[in-house]
Amino acid sequence: MSGGHLYPRFLEPRLTEALDDTPVVLLHGPRQCGKTTLARTLGDSRGYAYSTLDDAVTLEAATADPIGFVDGLPDRVILDEVQRAPGLFASLKASVDRRRTAGRFLLTGSSNVLLLPDLADSLAGRMGIVRLHPLARCELVGRDPEFLDRLFDGSFEAAKAERLGKSLADVIVAGGFPDALARKTGRRRSAWYRDYVEALVQRDVRDLARIASLDVLPRLLTLAAGQTARLINVSDLAGPFQVSRPTIRDYVTLLQRVFLLDELPPWHSNRLSRLVKSPKLHVGDTGVACALLGLDAEALRADRSLLGQLLETFVFQELRRQASWHEDEVRFHHFRDRDGVEVDIVLELGATRVAGVEVKASATVTAADFRGLRKLGEAAGRRFAAGVVLYDGHTVAGFGDELFAVPIRALWEPI
Repeated sequence: MSGGHLYPRFLEPRLTEALDDTPVVLLHGPRQCGKTTLARTLGDSRGYAYSTLDDAVTLEAATADPIGFVDGLPDRVILDEVQRAPGLFASLKASVDRRRTAGRFLLTGSSNVLLLPDLADSLAGRMGIVRLHPLARCELVGRDPEFLDRLFDGSFEAAKAERLGKSLADVIVAGGFPDALARKTGRRRSAWYRDYVEALVQRDVRDLARIASLDVLPRLLTLAAGQTARLINVSDLAGPFQVSRPTIRDYVTLLQRVFLLDELPPWHSNRLSRLVKSPKLHVGDTGVACALLGLDAEALRADRSLLGQLLETFVFQELRRQASWHEDEVRFHHFRDRDGVEVDIVLELGATRVAGVEVKASATVTAADFRGLRKLGEAAGRRFAAGVVLYDGHTVAGFGDELFAVPIRALWEPI
């Protein structure tokens, strides 16, 4: 069990909704992000039995006889770490087709089934998928800031906030994993993150794929951490290793499957032809990234270039975490054209609204910082809701047509 129960999980209502109308609900996300804690907290109040496939005997039973295993399960059950026995999905489907009641199976998984189309398709229409991320900053401070609603409404009013200043680096280095955050010192937290990556590679990645040289993966992840918030360059990533580019590409996908890396696809518009089509790479959590790069808060403050990259990744992950419990689906992209005009994060709400977020580690904003957001606004036309430059300053200020400078702190605290 992880220490996630110390903090509110704003995803809980979404999970409850899914259990109320869907036979199988999969709660997936990285190991140790609080899935078991959330599932059991909810399950205990609803009379769910609990079984984990991390238990060797249970795993053996589920693998040897998946049909018998599923038939023998109680009426309502949590099956933890279900990615360890992918053969169960067909049996779960058969069981649900015989008796279709909402909320029968609550599964948790530490591998992204959406990257395995066959698995996701086998339960199409029968399974709801809910993504739990590591803790968002707003969960850590216990306040839902409504930043996304304000962004899509374009409703930022003039206000003042305290600068984060030195504490900005502390927030980035801390990351969002409950057990790491429970450690008393930065050094102990960093050790937790390094051990976490090592254990994940040795156990889960080994389950997912037969890789000859597992030692490549932590080194590749460290390299990727240094390139976070940049366009993916497979040649650069392959450089230090004696493996081919397609192999490195496969390894990146594997690291995505265990939620250690994310790809941010490019935004496209029929109005603009000269757009860069490469995705951006982001590490799944800045605490993991900083530990792999050997950065404490002081070292991060001293390296302005890495601070900028990791701050962008931090903001992207915070927004995604907040989007996971938002009423409507929010999709994420980045925007860049051939002239180098860019927007760090483009957010789409359904088919109706587009917003842009540019991230700056400095305490000042100028009109020039809105260049990419203006271009995005022109391309999005009437769908454009707002463009925001998040910066480490004091003031919310308007910069004309739906453009605002907003202190980073507003991401997790209403100001």
